[in-house]
Amino acid sequence: MGSADSKLNFRKAVIQLTTKTQPVEATDDAFWDQFWADTATSVQDVFALVPAAEIRAVREESPSNLATLCYKAVEKLVQGAESGCHSEKEKQIVLNCSRLLTRVLPYIFEDPDWRGFFWSTVPGAGRGAGEDDDENARPLAESLLLAVADLLFCPDFTVQSHRRSTVDSAEDIHSLDSCEYIWEAGVGFAHSPQPNYNHDMNRMELLKLLLTCFSEAMYLPPAPDSSSVNPWVQFFCSTENRHALPLFTSLLNTVCAYDPVGYGIPYNHLLFSDHREPLVEEAAQVLIVSLDHDCATPTVDGTTTGTAMDDADPPGPENLFVNYLSRIHREEDFQFILKGIARLLSNPLLQTYLPNSTKKIQFHQELLVLFWKLCDFNKKFLFFVLKSSDVLDILVPILYFLNDARADQSRVGLMHIGVFILLLLSGERNFGVRLNKPYSVRVPMDIPVFTGTHADLLIVVFHKIITSGHQRLQPLFDCLLTIVVNVSPYLKSLSMVAANKLLHLLEAFSTTWFLFSAAQNHHLVFFLLEVFNNIIQYQFDGNSNLVYAIIRKRGVFHQLANLPTDPPAIHKALQRRRRAPEALSRTSSQEGVSMEGSHPAAPAEPGTLKASLVATPGIEKLTEKSQVSEDGTLRSLEPAPQQNSAECSPASEEPSQAWREQRRLSSASASGQWSPTSEWVLSWKSKLPLQTIMRLLQVLVPQVEKICIDKGLTDESEILRFLQHGTLVGLLPVPHPILIRKYQASSGAARWLRTYLWGAIYLRNVDPPVWYDTDVKLFEIQRV
Repeated sequence: MGSADSKLNFRKAVIQLTTKTQPVEATDDAFWDQFWADTATSVQDVFALVPAAEIRAVREESPSNLATLCYKAVEKLVQGAESGCHSEKEKQIVLNCSRLLTRVLPYIFEDPDWRGFFWSTVPGAGRGAGEDDDENARPLAESLLLAVADLLFCPDFTVQSHRRSTVDSAEDIHSLDSCEYIWEAGVGFAHSPQPNYNHDMNRMELLKLLLTCFSEAMYLPPAPDSSSVNPWVQFFCSTENRHALPLFTSLLNTVCAYDPVGYGIPYNHLLFSDHREPLVEEAAQVLIVSLDHDCATPTVDGTTTGTAMDDADPPGPENLFVNYLSRIHREEDFQFILKGIARLLSNPLLQTYLPNSTKKIQFHQELLVLFWKLCDFNKKFLFFVLKSSDVLDILVPILYFLNDARADQSRVGLMHIGVFILLLLSGERNFGVRLNKPYSVRVPMDIPVFTGTHADLLIVVFHKIITSGHQRLQPLFDCLLTIVVNVSPYLKSLSMVAANKLLHLLEAFSTTWFLFSAAQNHHLVFFLLEVFNNIIQYQFDGNSNLVYAIIRKRGVFHQLANLPTDPPAIHKALQRRRRAPEALSRTSSQEGVSMEGSHPAAPAEPGTLKASLVATPGIEKLTEKSQVSEDGTLRSLEPAPQQNSAECSPASEEPSQAWREQRRLSSASASGQWSPTSEWVLSWKSKLPLQTIMRLLQVLVPQVEKICIDKGLTDESEILRFLQHGTLVGLLPVPHPILIRKYQASSGAARWLRTYLWGAIYLRNVDPPVWYDTDVKLFEIQRV
C-alpha cells in the first residue's frame, strides 16, 4: 500500500475515533488495528494527522476510547517485546504504537484527572496467562516501561543479532543477556558494534517515547521541596528493570563516543548524513532526566577496584542510574568520559577556525548538565578532572558559551549552568593551580586581546559579563566573584589586562550610588578586596601588574576608607543614581581591540521562545565556607545546622549578624522599598578588609613616586621592573587564613536544575514538537 493511502487510512481511523460517541470495545481488533497494523506513518505524519484539538476532544467527550487506545498501544508494545519483533510487520507495529503514544501522552499528563491513569492496573493486562492472577495486575506505566526497555535490546531491531544463521532458532529475548548488547564501546564495554542506521533510528524513536513518559514532571508546578520523585524515572531506574545497567552504559557511551567531525575529515558531514546525532541527543536527554536525584540521599564513594562499577558498600541511591554513575572509578573510564564531553563541548569552537568544516552540534546544554551531574555525584571523577590540565578543555568552551550568551535573554539558563560548574570546580585547590597554564588556543571571542594564562581569560570574560551582559544576570555577580576569590590564592601572575579589569570592577562597585542602592551590593566590594588580599599575601612575587594597577588606582581604596555615612551624603548619592540609572559605569574601562574573527555577543532575536526559571539560591545557600589549613586540608567554618534553616547567613566575612540585623539597620519605608541608613553603612564599612592594601600603598607609593621624580619617568616598564624585584616581607599584616566557599548541594539548586533541564528539553524538541502548546506547569514558555 502506498504511503499516501496509508496516511489516508490512518487519518480515517483518527476521525472515526474522534467522532464516535459510544465506547469501542477493546476486543474490536478490526477498529484498533487501523491505528498501527496497516500503516507506515513517520512520527511527523502522526503529529500532523492527530491534531491536539482532537486528542483533547476525545479526552473530554469519550474518555473510555482514549483509555482503550492507550491500553491497546501498550499491549502491542508488550507483545512486540515478548515475541522479539522478528517480522517487518511486528517492527512496524511497535514503531507506530510508539509514535502514537509519544503524541498522546502529553495530553494525558496535562489533565490532572488523567494523571493516575497509567498507574492504575488493567485487569489481566501485561503478563502471560500462565502466571498467578495477582501477578497480572501491573500498572500500565510499568508494563510500558518494561516493554520499552526490552525493545531497546531487541536483536535485529535495535541491536545487532549475534546469531550466525537464520536456521538457528531466534535469540530468546528472555534469556538474552543485554550486557552483551551494549550499544557502544566505552565504560565497562570494549566492543564497538558496526554502526547501523536502522537500529539507531529505532532506538531514537523508543528513547523519544521514554523521554515523553518521563516528561510528566513538566506538568506539575515546581515543588517547594525538591523531593518530588518522578514515578516514571523511579520505576525505570529501579531493580525492576533488568536492563538498567546495560541501558545506562549504552546511553553514556553513545554520548561520550560520538565524534561529529566524522573520521577527522573536514567537511565530511556535507558528504554523509549523520544519523548518529539525533540518537546522541535523545540519549543525552534521557540520561540527564534519569539522573534526577535529590541531594538529601548521599551518593556512594566506592573505593575498591575491580569491575567498571564498584561493588563496595553502602548500596547507595535507589536510582540505579545515579548509583552506577557514582560508582564509576577506573581511570580509563574517566578519561573516555572527559575526552568525549570535552570534544563535544569544543565542537562549536572548532566552527570558528574553518567555518562549516565540521557538523555543529546543538546539545551543549545537555552536555553541561551531564558534566555537572558527573562532578556532583562522583567525587572521584571531579578529582580526576582536576588532576591534569584536561580541565581546561572544559573551562575554555564554558567561557566561550558564557561570553557568547551574555547579551541573549533566552540563554540565561545556559549562563547559570556554566557559572555553577565553574563554582563547583573552584572549590578545589587544583582548579586554581591549573589556571596558571598559559592560554594559547586562540578561539575568536569578543574580548580584548591579551597575553597570559587561563586565569586571565576567566577574569576578562567575567568582566565582560558583568559590564556588558543584560540586567537579568545580576544575581550571578556574587557567584562570578566567589569563583575569582576561590582561585585567587593560587594565581601566580595576572596580566596587565586582567589586573585592570579587576580594578575597573572595584571602581564600578564602590561608587556610592551603587553601594547604597541595594542591601547586598557591598558584598561585591568585599569579594574583590578579598581577591586582592589573597594575591598580595600569597602570590605577591609574580603579580607586579596587579600591584601596579592597585597603586595607579589607589584613590579608589582611599575613597572606600573614607566612605561617607551621614544621611545627607547617602541621600545625595542616591539622587545621583536617579539621574544615571545605568547599572555599572561601562565607559572607564579601556576596552581595547576585540579578537580578530570574533562576533559581538548578540541579543536574542525578537520572538525567540524561552522557558522561565525558578530563582537560584543565594550564594550563602549555594556554598559552604571552609578554611584552608597549613597542610592544605579544608576545615568547615559553617555553624552546626541547628538554627532554623530559613536564616540566611551573609555571604562574606563582613557583617556577622544575620540579614535580619541588616534589615533592622536599614529602614524599609511604607512602600516596602529598601533604603539605606547611617547605622547600616557603618555596620559593614568598619569591616572592610583594607589593612593589607593600605599598608602596601603606604610602603610602595613613596618609593614609586621617588623613582618617577629621580628618573623623570613616565615609563611603566621601569616601575614594573622595580615592583618585580621589590618585597614586602615583614611589612604586611600576618597573612589571613585562606577562605574557600565550596558549592554544596541544596534542594534549591536541585529544583533550579530540574526546571532548567526540562525547559531546555521542551525547547530543543521541535521536530516533532512533542510538548509544544500543551499546558506545562513546571515553567512558562515566553517570547523574548
